[in-house]
Formats: sequence, C-alpha cells, structure tokens
Amino acid sequence: MTLTAPQAPVVPRAVPPARPGAARRAWRTVSPYAYLAPFFTLFAAFGLFPLLYTAFVSLYRVELQTPGDMEWRGLGNYTALLGDEYFWTSLRNTFTIGVLSTVPQLVMALGLAHLLNYRMRGRTFLRTAVLLPYATSVAAATLVFAQLFGRDFGLVNYALGLVGVDPVDWQNGTVASQIAVSTVVIWRWTGYNALIYLAGMQSIPDELYEAAAMDGASQWRQFFHVTLPGLRPTILFTVIVSTIGATQLFGEPLLLEGSISGGISHQYQTLGLYMYEQGWGFFHLGRAAAVAWVMFLLIVVLVGLNALVARRRSRKEAGR
Repeated sequence: MTLTAPQAPVVPRAVPPARPGAARRAWRTVSPYAYLAPFFTLFAAFGLFPLLYTAFVSLYRVELQTPGDMEWRGLGNYTALLGDEYFWTSLRNTFTIGVLSTVPQLVMALGLAHLLNYRMRGRTFLRTAVLLPYATSVAAATLVFAQLFGRDFGLVNYALGLVGVDPVDWQNGTVASQIAVSTVVIWRWTGYNALIYLAGMQSIPDELYEAAAMDGASQWRQFFHVTLPGLRPTILFTVIVSTIGATQLFGEPLLLEGSISGGISHQYQTLGLYMYEQGWGFFHLGRAAAVAWVMFLLIVVLVGLNALVARRRSRKEAGR
C-alpha cells in the first residue's frame, strides 16, 4: 500500500477589482457639485440677483409708478439719506430697540434654558411650550400686545394703576413705545433662543460638572465657570442672529399702531419701516434700494464687530 502526502490546498489568486469606467469616475467627481447645484441655483436667483439688482437700482432715480424710467444719480440717493433727519431717527431707533430687545431676551433665554436643563417633571412639555410664542404669527402677537399696551383700556396700564402709577401713553411716548415694541420681540424670541442654549448646555460633558462639584463649587459657580464658557460659541451665534433680526425689525413696529411712519413723530420707526415708507409710501424705489443696502452694510459691520470681539476675548483667555 503506497502512502501519498496530502496535497496542499490550492489558494485562488486574488483577482484585482475592476476599475470603474471613465463615466463612473467622472460622475464621482461631478456628483458633489450636482447635489449642491439646486441650492446655489436658488440662491443665485432669489438671493444674489436681488442683492445686485438692488445695488444697481440704488444708483438711479426710480419711481414706483414708472419703474421703466430710470435717471442716473450715482451716489445721490445715499447722500440724500445722510441729509434726511428721519433716516437718522430710524437708525437711532433701530439701535435702541435692538438693545432693549436683545439684551433682556438673551439673558432671560439663558436663565430659562438653565432651568429647563434640570431633571423635573413635565420638562418635555415645558420645552415645547417655550417655543409656542415663536410659532405664533407676528401679526397676531403684535395685535394682542397693542391691546395690552392701550392707553385707556390696556391691561398694562390697569396693572400700573393698581400700584399708583399714572397711565402711560405707550404708542406716542418715545421711550414707552420703544419698550412696547421691544416687549413683543422679547416675548416671541426668548423661547427660541432658550432652546438653542439648552441644546448647547446638553453638549457640555457631565464630567466637568462632576469635577467642579468635587472641588466644592456651588451651583452658581458651576454656571459661571463651566456652563458659560461651554456656551460661548452658542452665545456668539445667538448674538449675531439677534443683531441681524434687530436691524431688520419690521412687523412689530408696523402693526403696533398700523402706521409706516412709526408714530406721530417717528418715535419708533426702524430702518425697515423707513425703507418701506420710502418705497411704498413715497414711491421712491431708488431711495428705498439705497436704504436696503445701508441696512446690509450695517449688518455686515455689526456681525464683523461681534466676531472680532469674540475672537480677541478667546485669544486673551487662551494666553492665560
């Protein structure tokens, strides 16, 4: 009987994967741009083109009744704005209303988010409820607040009368009317910003709070030394968005009294209302386009200043 050694198994040779064809390689290269093309197409049609066309119109005298008749003015529309006292009034009102609405709004949103971050019963319902003002129509909200701030039968003046304060003319006083407009903005946007802060708080690692608690830090010290530094990018985002919103404020001051002039003496007319008054009240489309570009440049400057301040502060803290 002859014994034969077992044969070694035959290992099949690895077959190299087939190289994709030229058409597939070209699609892999072009596909990211194809997926992005719809967005940039819509942006060019409804974002970039109106922006450039508004800049073009701002250099001409154009009336709403005869938009085809255009007379070259160069920078005449812009120089006319600088000589209009109501432009400076609206610019000042935009700044004061922006400060009166943005600062309390973000502070309240930060505190509200801190409370919603605790484990308590019904927090899901509360987190949903704080977003309801944002979901409410700006027209409905402003009309309700216009009734609340009524001079003769408003609930706010009634409450002030209970503590011995004389009725306030909320729609004709300069400071009072700006406070009324700011209140509407605060009511609508506080919950929205609170949820943004809440999302930022939940991204902070729990280990940082545990380490702070082991070092004997109180809840307040944990908030100031752990929560706030962790929320710095989120706070910067909300400041920038709120600044843009304050510069473009339009619906709330328009519906408070129903006047595009922002009151008898333009006491709460913002840049948005002033632009609307020039274009659709006085039919000066060229002047309105110039106001729109001034608002755009103002937003760019304010956002740039916010980013610059935040960057310098971050560099100082990183160098410590």
